Amino acid sequence: MRKKPELSLRGRALQYLARREYSRAELRAKLLPHAQPDIDFEQVQPVDLDALLDDLVARGWLSDARAATQFVHAKRSRFGTQRITHELRQRGIDEELISAALPALKESELDAARDVWQRKFGTAPKDDKEKARQMRFMQSRGFGFDMIFKVLKTSDVEE
Repeated sequence: MRKKPELSLRGRALQYLARREYSRAELRAKLLPHAQPDIDFEQVQPVDLDALLDDLVARGWLSDARAATQFVHAKRSRFGTQRITHELRQRGIDEELISAALPALKESELDAARDVWQRKFGTAPKDDKEKARQMRFMQSRGFGFDMIFKVLKTSDVEE
């Protein structure tokens, strides 16, 4: 059985980017283990990971802004602003891009909180223990107390 040829660093990067958007920091972390021993035998010099990432950015194939937008769009229906902001920071997204996404996140947060609460619980808490459980769940999803209280208050009014 023939062994598959090793992918070049550029090939690996393009495979990752073909699947989904990555931030520069995420892609760098994914490629770093493969960059150390990787040598481009045509030029007989080590491949510079940062130069490769700069090239991908210059060609428009790697964009932190697109990665942030895609991530926010994918997570908005399940998580609150606090959690999404935290995860964007973990992914290495620049604070300016996070700040740009915040107004849209905050604008739709109440609707997202209501949807998450409705899917999980659907009925107002019967007692304090149930209310605390629902609040902990919503908090774990990244919603602030102000949103949680609004959602629980409107659920009490509806019943």
